[in-house]
Amino acid sequence: MGKSIGLIELKSIPAGVQTADEMLKAADVELLAATAICPGKYIIMVSGQVGAVKSSMETGRQAAGTYLICHHTINNVHPSVPGALMGTAGVEKIAALGMVETMSALTIVRAADIAAKASNVALMEVRAARGLGGKGYLMLTGEVSAVKSAISACLNQLEDTGDITSTCVIPSPHKGLLEKLI
Repeated sequence: MGKSIGLIELKSIPAGVQTADEMLKAADVELLAATAICPGKYIIMVSGQVGAVKSSMETGRQAAGTYLICHHTINNVHPSVPGALMGTAGVEKIAALGMVETMSALTIVRAADIAAKASNVALMEVRAARGLGGKGYLMLTGEVSAVKSAISACLNQLEDTGDITSTCVIPSPHKGLLEKLI
């Protein structure tokens, strides 16, 4: 079985910390993130084998109770997503830069998985809500056509939620800009 990611957003920080603890005790999962975000919410991201994430997420949904805002499970997540979430994705060459911004923190993780699976792109960074007022964004790179294809896939698969606020594709970004971004 492939690796999965489970994502939970709560409207209480203490309940979030308690939920994260219960999720980790329920199954053999790795905690990718457990943090307060703006405006006073809490997100939890776990990864592991499909069955373990499923069990952890069920426990998390029950533990969150009325504080649960939303949750997502991404089975067979693209292998580059966890590294991009943790800020450990290394990129050597940037032919084109693509960006996607979402209104919610957790939807950006879904967008990253969609983009990485849709085209030959490298995820540079996936930022979920920290210092973003609850929003999320991702940066990816590849050849211009691949970046355009990845962003189109995100728009096509997430258009029904209305959660994507903006996107861009920048062919051959200026070196000075790249030095500040990466």
